[in-house]
Amino acid sequence: MTAQVTLKSGEKVKVNDHVYCSPPWSVRDGTPYSIARIMEFLPPEGAGKGKGKGKEIYTRVRLAWYYRPSDVSDRPVADSRLLLAAIYSEICDINQLRSRCHVLHRDKITDLAGWKKRPDRFYFNRLFDPYIKKEFDVIQATDVRNLPDHIRQVLTSRYEYVVAEKDVVPDLTDTLRLCATCSKWCANPDTVGCDRCKNFFHMSCVQPPLLAKPSRGYGWTCAPCSKRHEEEVDKHDVRHPTPVTKPKSNAPAPRGRGRPRKDRSLAEKEENVEIKYFKMWPFRYFGQYTVAEDTLDPDDLIFPRSATRVGPKYQATVPTTLDVPSPSDPEQRGGDYTVEVLSAINTLTDEEIAEMEAWKVVLSRKPEKLHSVDWLTEALRRFTQAHVSNRGWSTVDMSVIPTRPEKWKKGETRHTDREWTADEVTAFEDGIFLYGAELRAVHDEIGTRSMAEVVRFYGHWKNSRLEEENVRIRAARLKAKDEGRDELPSVTAAVTDQFSDDEGSIMPGLSRHNNSCGACRTRESENWWRAPKGLATDILCDTCGTNWRKYADLNFRTVREDVLPPSKKGSDKREGTPLNGPSTKRVKTSTSASVNATPPPNAPMAPQLRCLACQKNGPVGKVLKCNQCQFRVHAASCGVHVEKSAVDSWMCDICQNEDTLESSMHTDCLLCPRRKSKKKVQFPNADSFLRASKPTEGQGWAHVLCAVFTPEISFSDVSQLRLVEGISTIPKQRWASKCALCGETSGAVIRCSDCVREYHSSCAWRKGHHFGFEIQPVRHPRRDGMITTFKGETGNMVPVVCCQEHENSRRELYDVCETDETGETALQVYCRIYKQAPVTQAHALLRKARRLDQTLNIRTDGASSADVSAEPALQCDMCSTQYSPAFYPSGHYSGRWRCHKCHFEHRNGVGAGQSPDDSLSPLDDTMDG
Repeated sequence: MTAQVTLKSGEKVKVNDHVYCSPPWSVRDGTPYSIARIMEFLPPEGAGKGKGKGKEIYTRVRLAWYYRPSDVSDRPVADSRLLLAAIYSEICDINQLRSRCHVLHRDKITDLAGWKKRPDRFYFNRLFDPYIKKEFDVIQATDVRNLPDHIRQVLTSRYEYVVAEKDVVPDLTDTLRLCATCSKWCANPDTVGCDRCKNFFHMSCVQPPLLAKPSRGYGWTCAPCSKRHEEEVDKHDVRHPTPVTKPKSNAPAPRGRGRPRKDRSLAEKEENVEIKYFKMWPFRYFGQYTVAEDTLDPDDLIFPRSATRVGPKYQATVPTTLDVPSPSDPEQRGGDYTVEVLSAINTLTDEEIAEMEAWKVVLSRKPEKLHSVDWLTEALRRFTQAHVSNRGWSTVDMSVIPTRPEKWKKGETRHTDREWTADEVTAFEDGIFLYGAELRAVHDEIGTRSMAEVVRFYGHWKNSRLEEENVRIRAARLKAKDEGRDELPSVTAAVTDQFSDDEGSIMPGLSRHNNSCGACRTRESENWWRAPKGLATDILCDTCGTNWRKYADLNFRTVREDVLPPSKKGSDKREGTPLNGPSTKRVKTSTSASVNATPPPNAPMAPQLRCLACQKNGPVGKVLKCNQCQFRVHAASCGVHVEKSAVDSWMCDICQNEDTLESSMHTDCLLCPRRKSKKKVQFPNADSFLRASKPTEGQGWAHVLCAVFTPEISFSDVSQLRLVEGISTIPKQRWASKCALCGETSGAVIRCSDCVREYHSSCAWRKGHHFGFEIQPVRHPRRDGMITTFKGETGNMVPVVCCQEHENSRRELYDVCETDETGETALQVYCRIYKQAPVTQAHALLRKARRLDQTLNIRTDGASSADVSAEPALQCDMCSTQYSPAFYPSGHYSGRWRCHKCHFEHRNGVGAGQSPDDSLSPLDDTMDG
């Protein structure tokens, strides 16, 4: 009979059920519940098994964890029901189980939309390995067909799912591949496929044998196909038919008449579907680095693997030393003379220990040193040396320089860290505010301390903050006791019962400072829950509290900073700690403690400022907010450089133009369609990235998005993304093409990188199409133009816009706000290399004149290059200049021309450098009269 356990909520759970798991509020510090699968129930540690069935006492449980996408990546995920499986287990206290939930693979769910509408339902289709920090695809074992029958039968009989890399899944789900030469099964690592006949061969079966597979991006053909192709080329009879593809339609798939009836019995069957488990796991790794025959061994490791690091590429080849004489009597490590005795206290008698303790108290007059781990460790080491060398306790002195020699090290080592300066402490607290408990980033922020010193100081610093918090709680308790109140203040509610379920996170009600929900701003709720750090208030309504604890999802409603209470201002948070600031790491767990049960990946940080371009949260300074319209964007993705003192007063270009009036007050993008609407919208919406606009060379405006993803556009200053140049060079057919999204024929369109659809950049952004940058490899760097390196990948950076229908595209794109190791965004790198106008070759007016000359095409209409060279240069008949953006025919004399300046000055009645009467001939006067 399967063991069942009744939770505090009254639900009964058994092995392989999915549950919510979380320690008390005071330990988890506002992080959502974790989701796990029960692998087995365990008795207390050190206790034997109970006698008889049903009489066992279970106090612990082994859980297999699931991760949320926000735990392992900073990329925003809109689906709060999506999880990542993991081959990672942990033993936790059974009191940390909250309630039951349901988790299924995506392929086993018939109606995904209906599944997600039901409470406590989750699904997964990928697996995250916390050790190699990599994600894998998860498919059903029955879908694997490219395996010999005996291996496939063993795999499907043991496991429900198979874990593999994304590139390996098509090979596994293909039909059985046999070698065209030896008719044996072709394993993927040792197989090549012909691109013409589509047959597969062992690399050792072809002649000559292949030593390695073709490089990525290159194909291979077998010898018969290669010979046949050469013969076709020699005969010049190669006619490759143009493939006829059926155009894709956006219409939904046809279905029967009427709406499908909801089958509740089908949903219940999906919840209770039988899953195969082998040694308590439903899946195993079967990817690029798996030998198929090893899966027959029941003891084979099921964990994901990475490339081996054994071989001459990773290990040094040491030459032999036969002719070199060996040194005489080398000191062998591990002997009595090389062993460093760290402590011999366990060999002392009780009288010697008591005498040593008395001398230890005398060594320092500072009480804090007697409780310092570093000081006590060094004191015990010196007492041990005195005992081993038969010296008295009085010879031990701790007042000397805090260094000591160590074996196998050249210099001496400090046993205590040097005192931290005020600047270092300030830099440390600033790093904690920006990065939370990510101590490596905090170490980079300080710059003067080693990683070990930062870790040790973090422990002392956090303990001091905990001490201050405990002192404040005790004072509040004593004050409440003196006043004769039965209930405790709300600040102590979290510590009334350390092992309670949710009592510590329930708030008594609204107060003066907590007068509404911190997410949805409602003031009505049956229960109020304690909110995570970083919200407008410290409470959540019942709906938001449930969504946060179970689904890590909050429905935020924007709040202006000037209406927040003083304690919630962003400037006060710079003094924050993990007690009153965001914590990005979960609490470290152990198998024996009763407050463990949190996986190692980081918990999502509390929201700060969300960029409207990438929908990611970022600290103030990196993400700027307009002081006037509340527009929020990463500074690096908008060409903004702001001093720290001016961050709060920063205004976007459109708002700033209201004061400076440097450009037109009509802020519509010149590259977008100009729609006629009765309701006049003066400015772009501040809740969209399309608010980011830059002035053009003609005092107009253009969206940053449109300017960057339109290939003809360039910038006078790419560091600030202004001024926008080259709009007149866009071909006419791009202005006349019809947008596939809005249907307008005005505005400049761009083409999808994966199909032939054309649309405006702004329309594609509003419809949720994917914008990014792709690094395309180059074969000849000198011939293929400018190349760049971004995040270790070298090649030509190309802007890519993909429709929503191309979600399965194999393009590896970098988002607009994605940064490299130098902190430069992909948009900045692309604009710096490919979007800079040639300002050193000509000034702005001359560059504009040349573009207008190409657009008007006055000199070259109907003439070849030879005719142009023989044709005399045009000359103004008034000022005799030969240089002008455009020449206009004289309205009175045939064969005469006037430059741009004289043409318009004559029309306005002013001559070039003279009065109107002097500038006009008598005939002109007669005709104008």
